[in-house]
Amino acid sequence: MRTYIFKLTAFLSIWIMSSCATKTTFTRTLKSSPIAQRTIATVQGKRITVQQLDDFIKKTMKSVGMPGLSIAIINDKQVAYHRTFGVTNINTKVAVNQETMFEAASLSKPIFAYFAMRLAEKGMLDLDKPMHQYLPHPAIDSASREQYRLITPRMILAHTTGFPNWSRGKMIKLAHAPGEGFTYSGEAYQYLAAAIGTHLKVGWQARLDSVFQEEVAKPLGLKNTFFTWNKYTAERKATGHRKNKPTNAASQGKSFGAGYSLHTEAQDYARFLLEMMDSKHLSKASIQAMLKEQNKFPAKHKIRDTGQTGWGLGFARKPMPYGMRYLHTGNNHDFQSYCNFYKNKPYGLVVFTNSDKLEAFYKALSKFLGDEF
Repeated sequence: MRTYIFKLTAFLSIWIMSSCATKTTFTRTLKSSPIAQRTIATVQGKRITVQQLDDFIKKTMKSVGMPGLSIAIINDKQVAYHRTFGVTNINTKVAVNQETMFEAASLSKPIFAYFAMRLAEKGMLDLDKPMHQYLPHPAIDSASREQYRLITPRMILAHTTGFPNWSRGKMIKLAHAPGEGFTYSGEAYQYLAAAIGTHLKVGWQARLDSVFQEEVAKPLGLKNTFFTWNKYTAERKATGHRKNKPTNAASQGKSFGAGYSLHTEAQDYARFLLEMMDSKHLSKASIQAMLKEQNKFPAKHKIRDTGQTGWGLGFARKPMPYGMRYLHTGNNHDFQSYCNFYKNKPYGLVVFTNSDKLEAFYKALSKFLGDEF
């Protein structure tokens, strides 16, 4: 994937120039009680102690061969559980701590969508203005040029542009008419980031990340969340692992990758989910727009096999027995991630790992928490 991202970055830089809890709140034990005996509520209302969850995670990580983990669980509109486990690198054995940062991979997209909504509320972005009016795309196949002119930021956030996930340096031919299908696309998200950077006259490197810090990170209290590489990230980032070996490749890009470049950890990302659950910095109308089914999956689309039915502006939607699960996954191969939350339940989950072992781990964890995979 990074090869494709590199090609995309090089290409764009030229034309930019430069997942049934009751309504009863979760029960807290006395502050004098040992932390390990405090309880956490699952989405179905089951109560488990911190010690039980810690023990389960350690056992499961060892079973699947996962080197490092950052995990957070939301109860009652707060981060009720935030733990780190394992090591940042299996060779150095340095322990993961609460500031260790992970590649968020595609978990970059939901928070970027929130960023776009913040800009829209301030009149700095029109979600329904044709993208070509912000920034003409230089690599659209001649057969798609007329339809391409219909693409808007809203379509990009809902994955209904017809763009491929990544173009791999090729000319882009739309898979369907804009607004009339589902095509998950990091390429389209990156196009929107480039357009925003151009429109705000800040480009799409550190200066655009600075806008993100002011509009999203600071208001939400995200101290360990950045889209572009910096000294702070370099001092705290875990090493990725694939096939039980550390990877040499490290995402240190200077470019703002809307669909892939976020570096963060579970507590920070859980704070973002709390904002989605009970917004303090974005209007209810904007949150509703993000969570509303903006793009219903076609009847025979393979993604329906997962139980998901459609996409909002940034999150996928999956009906569950106890409410609508809003979710997203991330996969940079040597870094993998997952999040979910429910608006009608005071529950959410965030998981980051520096390995390719997340699926096996999460299958076991979701069963333990009673929140089916």
